[in-house]
Amino acid sequence: MKLLVRNLDRSTTEEQLNELFQSFGKVQSCSLIVDQVSGLSKGFGFVEMPKAGEAKVAIKNLNNKTVGSNKIRVKKAEEKNA
Repeated sequence: MKLLVRNLDRSTTEEQLNELFQSFGKVQSCSLIVDQVSGLSKGFGFVEMPKAGEAKVAIKNLNNKTVGSNKIRVKKAEEKNA
């Protein structure tokens, strides 16, 4: 299941994001969205967890949790229509 993580502190690293979600299960991939010009985080990213049950537990436990100085929002990512 692909999760959208929003309102991340701009100083959050992919490694920190990965560690945050690994406490709830296996993380298949983790990516922060970065501004191509400045190289800085845009404040959101995606985490993929292969087991839907683990992903749902992560959403329940991490949505509205304060990470760094921000309260993050976690939800299932919507599929993009091509």
